Amino acid sequence: MRRFFLILLLSVLCFSATAQEMLVGTYNIRYKNWNDSVQGNVWAKRCQVICDQVNFMDPVIFGTQEVLYNQLQDMLKALDGYAYIGIGRDDGKRAGEHEAIFYKKDKLELLDHGDFWLSETPDKPGLGWDAACIRICTWGKFCFKGQEQRHGLFNRRKHDAQKEFYFFNLHMDHVGVVARREAAKLVVAKVKEIAQGAPVFITGDFNVDQDNEIYTIFTKSGILKDSYDAARIRFAENGTFNAFKTEYYTTSRIDHVFVSPGTSVEAYGVLTNSYWTPDETDDALKSSDAPQEISFDTHVRRNPSDHYPVFVKIKL
Repeated sequence: MRRFFLILLLSVLCFSATAQEMLVGTYNIRYKNWNDSVQGNVWAKRCQVICDQVNFMDPVIFGTQEVLYNQLQDMLKALDGYAYIGIGRDDGKRAGEHEAIFYKKDKLELLDHGDFWLSETPDKPGLGWDAACIRICTWGKFCFKGQEQRHGLFNRRKHDAQKEFYFFNLHMDHVGVVARREAAKLVVAKVKEIAQGAPVFITGDFNVDQDNEIYTIFTKSGILKDSYDAARIRFAENGTFNAFKTEYYTTSRIDHVFVSPGTSVEAYGVLTNSYWTPDETDDALKSSDAPQEISFDTHVRRNPSDHYPVFVKIKL
């Protein structure tokens, strides 16, 4: 009888250990360009705010979009303990935007990775269908460090396959409807080919919202669900695109986190944090409703990107 209860206890402990909690995310950081800078959306400040926000949230892994190589280097310096995978979409090296996947070096081990272009020729750079820009998808196969299982009397160790997962990150075209539709079909096919039934995440700027028929190519694929719909808790008071306007509101979510059907989604959030820059014409203000030791200034409220980030708490 004691042996039976011991086996039962060990079974319960092993089952509990298989439920791996993690925070994942997606963030279109907006590529660095002169026009944004002259309007006050300066990359140096935006980078600081973006990286402070990520470091505070501390996701295990997250996808980014529109990252130019120099921005990638800036983010690596400011982020706490992250490595990345991803290549430039224009030449497969450093040119053009990267759809980089950042992951915690102390928590995840990179087992394999690759890239494919969203086009008729996915193995090399090039425009796809009616797209306005070259588009790429980066993927990685990961496992949790220290997650090993014991086997038999000789205590052999190997990676626990239940702790392995695949992470895909992409940016679909903002103009070409055909390109978006065909890219969605290509990504679903590639996920089936590469992940082969293992747990999978797909993050990115899809440039289609939850009411678009192209969105359903993912949700009706049989291998994915939208973490927004699956979440037990939601904190999403706005959509995910803001055009750098703090006053804009939309119900459209074009930045998505798709997960495998068996993934438990605990919480989903669209984080609308802002920062403030000085208004040179401003004078110090007082409020009758606050202690008079407090002074206020009128500052310009800004968003760190023209997209809001999405963070999702899940259990594999």
